[in-house]
Formats: sequence, C-alpha cells, structure tokens
Amino acid sequence: MMKLHWSPRSPFVRKVMVAAHELGLADRIQTMRTVAAMTNPARALMPENPLAKIPTMVLEDGTVLYGSHVICEYLDHLAGGGKLIPPAGPARWQELRRHALADGFLDLLILWRNEREKPQPLAALVEAFTLKTDAVLAALEAEIERIAEAPVGLAQITTAIVGDYMDFRFPQLGWRERCPHFSAWQRRFAERPSMRANPVVDG
Repeated sequence: MMKLHWSPRSPFVRKVMVAAHELGLADRIQTMRTVAAMTNPARALMPENPLAKIPTMVLEDGTVLYGSHVICEYLDHLAGGGKLIPPAGPARWQELRRHALADGFLDLLILWRNEREKPQPLAALVEAFTLKTDAVLAALEAEIERIAEAPVGLAQITTAIVGDYMDFRFPQLGWRERCPHFSAWQRRFAERPSMRANPVVDG
C-alpha cells in the first residue's frame, strides 16, 4: 500500500488523488492527514520530505516521492504509461506545457492567498498577482476548446482543479463570468467520478 501525506484543502493533493482515480489506482493509496503550512512547517514530515510540503508519497518499497507532478507521473507509469501524460512527441510537450500553466497558476493563487492574509499585504505583489491572473484567465479562455478536445490527462485535471480552487478561495475574481467557455467546460469536467470522489473540503 502506498502512503500519501494528504490534506483536504490542498489542490496539489487533490490533483494526485483525481489522477489516481482516473488510473484505477486509488485503492492502492492510504491517505495520512498531514498539516503543512507556509508559516507552520510540518516537522514530522521533514525526515521524508525536507521541504515539509504535501503531497508527499511513500511507495511500498519505502521510496519517497514529492511534488504533485512527479507523483502523478509515477502513477501514470504504474498504470502502464501514456495514459495521463503522452510518452513522447509533440503531444507530450503540449500536455506538459498546459499542465505547467495550470500548475503555476495554482502556485500563484496560493502565494496570493498567503499575502492577503497578512495585516498589511504588499501592494506591489497584489498588483502583480492580479496582472498575472488576468493574463492566465485570458489564455485559458482562449485555449479551453483545444484543451477539451485532447484526451483526459494531467493538464485537464489540473485546469479543472484550478476552477474549483478559485471558487473556494477567490470568489471575488468572478472568473466564471469573465471566462464563460472555461467555466462551462470546468463544470462538465467536475462531474467526472474522479473529481466527485475527491471534492474540495474546508476541513
């Protein structure tokens, strides 16, 4: 049994679990509730992951993997390879580029959330986060039809999770009104059994 350091609020952990369900591997993963915050490092996690970040996965042979992309690529390999990440060629680089955009956007949103929790958020940072968010949303809205046409993969999973995370943490962005095509696709993708089995939970 693989063990996954897990939190119900982490979009990166959710990515791993949605991928595991899509690959038929969820029943081989035992989740372990682990609290890891930027200002409160999970010291008990550091022997396995010095960064004290989740997701962190311990394989059956004791090997430790961390980083949602690395863990998802391992799971894809375990399921036979090429299911969520094309193995080679232009399709692979397209998938990885699209995933990098959605994954980087999640990073940006988490940093923005941490900044806004400060008593005096740095105005220049908030302005930069806003500018980048506007650019990413415009890019996703422009490309969502091509993303939707591709086979279900890591990029689609992560892009759909971005939508739920914005609903959860950034409702003031009004992203659904600004990005109607992205919003419509995201609502459809969110109905997949893998997404419904791993909902956004505030707990």
